[in-house]
Amino acid sequence: QVQFVEYGGGWAPPGGSLLLSCEASGSIDNIPHVAWYRQAPGKERELVERISNRGDIFYRDFVRSRFTITRDNVKRKVYLRMYRLDPEDTAVYYCNRPVTPFLPWGQGTPVTVSP
Repeated sequence: QVQFVEYGGGWAPPGGSLLLSCEASGSIDNIPHVAWYRQAPGKERELVERISNRGDIFYRDFVRSRFTITRDNVKRKVYLRMYRLDPEDTAVYYCNRPVTPFLPWGQGTPVTVSP
């Protein structure tokens, strides 16, 4: 099974930006949709944004066009460029396909937004 490794998280001030990446252990050509999820402390994991192989994108209302998801099937990578970060964006971010059964979850990459 394909697994994702996420990286690129860290600290950012409110209004700052970060680029998250996740790399798959195998081809993602046959994974029609890949999504970024996040889990904030004490909350359930939630979908942030997803992208299809054709480039169709869906994002949650709280993204408010601040985040941009892209995928590079050749490099087996999916990216999440985040702008205008808010403390509410503090969470651990994960990649997975947005359908069940999920692929094995990676460790995620933590994002902390604070002054």
